[in-house]
Amino acid sequence: MTAKLVLEDGRVFHGEGFGASGTRFGEVCFNTSMTGYQEVLTDPSYRGQIVSMTYPLIGNYGVNELDAESHEPHVRGFVIEELCEIPSNWRSEESLESYFQRWDIVGIQGVDTRALTKHLRTRGAMKAMLTTEEISDADAAAQAKASEGTLGMDFVREVSQPDYFWDPEHQASRCWVQRDPRLADQHECAGDTSDVFEPLPPTKYRIVAYDLGIKRNILRRLRQYGFQVDVVNAKTPASEVLARNPDGVFLSNGPGDPSALDYIHQEVEQLLGKKPIFAICLGHQVLGHAFGGKTFKLKFGHRGGNQPVKDLRSGTIAITSQNHGYAVDADSLPSNVEVTHINLNDDTVEGLRHREMPVFSVQYHPEAAPGPHDARYFFQEFANLIDQARE
Repeated sequence: MTAKLVLEDGRVFHGEGFGASGTRFGEVCFNTSMTGYQEVLTDPSYRGQIVSMTYPLIGNYGVNELDAESHEPHVRGFVIEELCEIPSNWRSEESLESYFQRWDIVGIQGVDTRALTKHLRTRGAMKAMLTTEEISDADAAAQAKASEGTLGMDFVREVSQPDYFWDPEHQASRCWVQRDPRLADQHECAGDTSDVFEPLPPTKYRIVAYDLGIKRNILRRLRQYGFQVDVVNAKTPASEVLARNPDGVFLSNGPGDPSALDYIHQEVEQLLGKKPIFAICLGHQVLGHAFGGKTFKLKFGHRGGNQPVKDLRSGTIAITSQNHGYAVDADSLPSNVEVTHINLNDDTVEGLRHREMPVFSVQYHPEAAPGPHDARYFFQEFANLIDQARE
């Protein structure tokens, strides 16, 4: 099955289709992670996008339900150099091609993803058509240009779920580890799958998490640090959140343009100073707007597990996992908001902290699955912030 990726500027990449057939439109972007393609596919932050993986071989360890970041994949299309048709991993439940067929995702392999990445780095992220159908390159480019991108788009409405209580049985948040016979008495085994999980600590804090497109591993990490999490839809009024009287409020990651979310900015603004707040990724950008700041679109975004970030307070550097196409404008922030972290590749804002209220945020993902884990300590910082607020 032949396929092609046609960018709005007319650049064409030919290859072989896999998964579903048909035509898909989206903003094409690239991810530099070497592993974690299933987490990428199921991350709600990729809503509306065609993702290209720069690592050349994808699908080699298959897919499994345990590693999904949400209840379904969200990418519009997938671009890779080579598809592994026979996965080799004892945790694999399904091949990537079978997964794509089941979820009606159009994929293309045989693409020079290095050339595509260099083109996007030079020209910037752009809209594209991914198709297995017969259509001229010129018509495809014109349709891609006329399609919707992410600028001004509110995809949060599509991915935010109805209210729910996370992990009431205290099972889904347990940390998976490899079986070690020497530690057999310290772990809980599940069935005959040889999966081993570390026990969870008791809950110490009750928080409300705004679902802007939340990833499951964020919820797992919160529970692992002692948080009981009530997840609410993105349209939930601040008054309803405050009526629940939580110990703190969490703002999640999510897709689309943060400047298009006025209805969320207004509710978050009403929460400032009333409860400790921690925000990640899109939540960080929403918080920037609630502070009175602005956001702007990056040329090609930050997506991958090798993004260097500097903590301006300590001087330490962390390698982080990121997935965002927009950033907070530092010059637009009021004087009572401190920029705490910056990206070492382009000096964009990666962390904020209010100087007077118990509120902080990071642009990257401290819960990163499959990694890196340099920034996991932020969950403990949130717990410490709640403890200080209680005092």
